Amino acid sequence: MLSKVPEVTLWFWIIKILATTVGETAADYLNTNLNLGLTNTTYIMGVLLAAVLTAQFSLRRYVPGVYWTAVVLISVVGTLITDNLTDNFNVPLPTSTIGFGIALALTFAAWFASERTLSIHSIHTRRREVFYWLTILFTFALGTAAGDLVAEHLNLGFALSALAFAGVIAAVTVAHLRFGLNAILAFWAAYILTRPLGASVGDLVSQPTSAGGLGLGTTVTSLIFLTAILGTVVYLTKSRRDQITTPDAPQG
Repeated sequence: MLSKVPEVTLWFWIIKILATTVGETAADYLNTNLNLGLTNTTYIMGVLLAAVLTAQFSLRRYVPGVYWTAVVLISVVGTLITDNLTDNFNVPLPTSTIGFGIALALTFAAWFASERTLSIHSIHTRRREVFYWLTILFTFALGTAAGDLVAEHLNLGFALSALAFAGVIAAVTVAHLRFGLNAILAFWAAYILTRPLGASVGDLVSQPTSAGGLGLGTTVTSLIFLTAILGTVVYLTKSRRDQITTPDAPQG
């Protein structure tokens, strides 16, 4: 197979943050505005995610539309998993944060033990793809739990929370570019941190002004960010600017 994931460019991070924002607002919209409830919303989105991941696994190369649809859906499902644990099963946020952190660490350990690499530039075998998507799911669930935990204990508000997480991501970037922080470690740290950043941005835009937001609501916010994702994915599909050339995979 050719590489099944995109190159990490500025476009990658733009869509990732947009997707995490949609994960927050779409989950709230389906749960609250459509009155589906957490359980029904989780079942519906879980089935959709399974269908899209089936399509993703059936491909032999990276297809932007399918890949980013899977990311958006896994963002929603990751949010719903944490919300279910908190609201339906009364699992404290510190417990879920630690639990998802352990699950992510074990996934990384199993991935490295099996493949001797955690690089996303190597996702061109079925086993590595399984590890990759399992890791993605745990990063979203962990990012949701940790983000909610920080917001609950520090009570920074939406705007300050977004700035705080953006600042930490910037620090990780500087540590990588200027001080030699391992590229794979920097990537996965930033990947986790973009989840609470996107959630803070989503809440800032969607929540009412009385709660410190801009008051656009979850419907409008979701549509805005989904439109932005669609436009960016169409551009990348045509330009192929985020394609990875895998040296040891056949071309064509």
